[in-house]
Amino acid sequence: MCIDIDEEKIENLKKWIIPIYEPWLKELVLRNYKEKRLSFSTDAKAGVKFAKAIFSAVWTPPDKENHNKADLKYVKQIAKTIWENLTEYKLLINKSTVPVWTGKICRDIIKKEVFKHNKFENFDVASNPEFLREWNAIWDFLNPDRIVCWVANEKSRLIMEEIYKPFKNTTNIIFTDIKSAEIIKYAANSFLATKISFINEIANFAEKVWWNINDISLWIWADSRIWDKFLNSWIWYWWSCFPKDIKAFIETAKDYDYDFQIIKATEKVNKKQKVLVVNKLLETLKNSPIIPFHKGDEHTILKWKTISIWWLAFKPETDDIRDAPSIDVIKELLKLWVDKIKTYDPIASENMKKEFNWFKWEEKIKYCKSSYDALVESDALIILTEWWEFLKPNIRLIRKNMKWNIIIDWRNIWNEKILEELDFIYKWIWQWN
Repeated sequence: MCIDIDEEKIENLKKWIIPIYEPWLKELVLRNYKEKRLSFSTDAKAGVKFAKAIFSAVWTPPDKENHNKADLKYVKQIAKTIWENLTEYKLLINKSTVPVWTGKICRDIIKKEVFKHNKFENFDVASNPEFLREWNAIWDFLNPDRIVCWVANEKSRLIMEEIYKPFKNTTNIIFTDIKSAEIIKYAANSFLATKISFINEIANFAEKVWWNINDISLWIWADSRIWDKFLNSWIWYWWSCFPKDIKAFIETAKDYDYDFQIIKATEKVNKKQKVLVVNKLLETLKNSPIIPFHKGDEHTILKWKTISIWWLAFKPETDDIRDAPSIDVIKELLKLWVDKIKTYDPIASENMKKEFNWFKWEEKIKYCKSSYDALVESDALIILTEWWEFLKPNIRLIRKNMKWNIIIDWRNIWNEKILEELDFIYKWIWQWN
């Protein structure tokens, strides 16, 4: 049984309208709903009564007063809901990414209220962090590389073992202490983010000395101790959880009088990457022989220009735009007096409209129905996400639709030689001008 306070979301789920896009999710929900293994409700009391094990899987956004901290209000609300409806033994399992000691906070909330209302203390709290990648979430859940649990006693351990019994012979199921269980997700995300920021630092230097970052990355990957995952030079790490988790991890360390030198440097490098794609566009426009430009007019070079952006979500096969690079790139372009921004994304456009519906220059952003429509009368195209369906686009149609012929490919997905043969000015990530 899935419980949510959002009535519209629950009603939509009952009609098989899924609030997020994830490959195969709709089919999975539909099949299990029809076979009565899955149900949806806004009735918290019924939800608590329904099962012995209750997963808390709520969002932990940045705190409004301190954006570096994780806001635990939804996590605490779940704990409050448990004690309000507690009549028999329940195991509350924190699935959300939370700072250290959150499990204890939840237990204390329930314990305090249970004692205050003279109820029996008949509950336990466990921690079971998730390691799901968007676009691969279903695969990752059914094929986990590890399952990490913290439990307070043997009773709750047996429940966790029963839940994950299907994975017993194929996956490492690790039982550890509460602090380790809660830190591991932050630590894993911080390490992956550090790999990205590291290769971006190398790439920034490679551009200065005219090295090929793709070859450098390949040679680094060849070391079996390092491997290739998260070692591509990217615009910056933008996974929906990475930015908030790294900030929250740094802030948590401060509470214990510790200063994360490496992780803070990772965040600093990542922040610096955000404007590089726009800088590359400005540099290309200044050096272009076909676009009129007067020396000294650097601050107005984008004035009256139309810029196209392909793909708005932070990665392919998702509609998630949280911390997507497109948001910062659009804001940066608007600051530089761009006349119009024409965008295309197969599924994320509606979410982006909500992101900018308050923005004073919202009318400058146009959401197009196709990728090629977004190119009509465009001065330059910026590619921010590598949707697989566009790895082999119709290059001649791109050239026909665009006003000028400048492409800034920030994902290195196309062939430089082919584009240059068709008279494109094609710049990929960390390529010298």
